[in-house]
Amino acid sequence: MDTSNFYVDHLAWCGLIALNMARQTGAVSSAAQENLFLCRWLATAEKKRLFRRELANDIRWLLREGREKGLRADLPGKLEYLWRASSSDLLAQNDLFRLQHVMHAITLTGINYGVLTESEWEGRYAVKLSQKVPGVFLRKNDLETGFDDDGRQVNPLAVRITAALPAVDALLKRAGWQRHAITADPLLHHLMICTEEG
Repeated sequence: MDTSNFYVDHLAWCGLIALNMARQTGAVSSAAQENLFLCRWLATAEKKRLFRRELANDIRWLLREGREKGLRADLPGKLEYLWRASSSDLLAQNDLFRLQHVMHAITLTGINYGVLTESEWEGRYAVKLSQKVPGVFLRKNDLETGFDDDGRQVNPLAVRITAALPAVDALLKRAGWQRHAITADPLLHHLMICTEEG
């Protein structure tokens, strides 16, 4: 999924419009039908070369996801993410919304995402994370104290990351967030909003 592709917002927009029209006409009325509709729509787009050559890999990837994962692929969610990530309105949202958007995008790419309680985060009953299983895990207490009433970040968010850092960084950057490594623990990082200097 290449959100840096200049034309991907057009593909996502067309897919979302086609799906919405199918919903309005009653041709699609369940999640299973949505997945089938979008798989057929993508297959037609690929076969008839309806979009620019630069989008061929994106179309193939979405089609493969829909066919192999079925409902779990969440093709409407992936298209929504691609459209939002490629359009300028994402950075106009508050910090909390943009973080939620990133975490949703992370799950769409197949990376595990979780929020850990204090006992799961550290101590005797802490969750043991494996670097063989890509994941991003936020500390629940930081989520509860990290934002003001308007959704602006007021404190750093502790996060443990077992996923490939360049992939996570790319998703964070697109939504106006950045990661800072904590040297004492290779999995521990802080998430902060991007600043002019950062």
